[in-house]
Amino acid sequence: MSDPWVALEPGADPAEHLQMLRRAHETFTEVGMVPRPVRSVVADSWRRSARAGVGPDGTASVELMDGDLGAYRAEHPLARVMPLFRELLGTFASDGEHLLAVCDAHGRLLWVEGHPATRAQAGLMNFVPGARWAETAVGTNAPGTAVALDRPVQVFAAEHFIRRVQPWTCAAAPVHDPRSGRVLGAVDITGGDGLAHPHSLGFVQAVARAAESHLALLTPEQPATDTAELTALGRDEAQFVTGGRRIRLSRRHSEIMVLLARHPEGLTGDELLCTLYEDESVTPVTLRAELARLRRVLGPGLLASRPYRLTVPVESDVGVVERRLETGAVMAAATAYAGPLLPGSQAPSVRRLRRRLADGLRTALIARRDPDLLADWAHAPWGEDDLDVWRALAAVRPTPAIRARLAALESELAAPPAWSRSPGH
Repeated sequence: MSDPWVALEPGADPAEHLQMLRRAHETFTEVGMVPRPVRSVVADSWRRSARAGVGPDGTASVELMDGDLGAYRAEHPLARVMPLFRELLGTFASDGEHLLAVCDAHGRLLWVEGHPATRAQAGLMNFVPGARWAETAVGTNAPGTAVALDRPVQVFAAEHFIRRVQPWTCAAAPVHDPRSGRVLGAVDITGGDGLAHPHSLGFVQAVARAAESHLALLTPEQPATDTAELTALGRDEAQFVTGGRRIRLSRRHSEIMVLLARHPEGLTGDELLCTLYEDESVTPVTLRAELARLRRVLGPGLLASRPYRLTVPVESDVGVVERRLETGAVMAAATAYAGPLLPGSQAPSVRRLRRRLADGLRTALIARRDPDLLADWAHAPWGEDDLDVWRALAAVRPTPAIRARLAALESELAAPPAWSRSPGH
């Protein structure tokens, strides 16, 4: 096939191809082998689906409903381009008895709109807003596979991994944040066999690109000139952006900037000494010299004294995570959390803030019970030994790999320390 991302080449017989796919799917589910005529993108997806523990007779689960769904959709970046999606795809979906669907980066459906009869049919397989259609949850499907691969993809009939989805055909394309490039989700068109035409994949890809261009117009390239940005999560040396300049700070300067950003009213020299240094022998002269060096790094007019304070408003990634947690926007908070605050810092106040922020977020994740968010935390370097998170993840996604990792962690916790097993003890 000339384009591996397109399900059917022009002129192919859909009925004949469908029979081949059904036989191939049966072979794979019985013996784990994928016959050669199956597209490589589909074969790879079937294998990933099986490794994730998806069964061919499974179904999607609905994870967000009512108020939770409404609140999450309202804060999601793709809400800003839903009018564009409806304008470009809505009429096509309704007139063709298809569905327009939009999912987030975890494959969770946020909007499903289109022909009423088609929506009712799709509801029987939980293709509804709030349902999780990630590839790891329901196997091969266009929106879930598109976000998993970060590629536009078309899935025809029995290429779907779950049998109850095999009467459907869909095409989806990922949508990216125009500033960071990260995947925000995917836009999808779902319906009958007619969507297997190459034009449907090109159409949905063009809609995704239009959405990215629209988001770029809505999102300024640079922060407002009177506001600076401080990035300190997941890095030992913070980055400070102001007036179009991007400044990489030393570890000590990073600590000072984090504290000053949290205290726009300013801190005295004595207060900074207590927050920065465990060693009480450090003198005010040492701190003043450090602040003088920081003032030269930042440039004139940004660091004032008596008390020490920043002269411009500062938006920090720490503050973003804290605000989102306070408003219950757990998904948004987890997205903004790039890792522990200045992980190498031993400054007393930074250590307390680092612990408080991480504990607050992990507690919210455990309470929310979202398997994708828990998995993201558990597989991150800072969460790979987090027993509570692994237990919560195993409760909502009990795959063999997750259960094995949990058992290993619990075994390590139960084992006596090495010194107690040494001779003489």
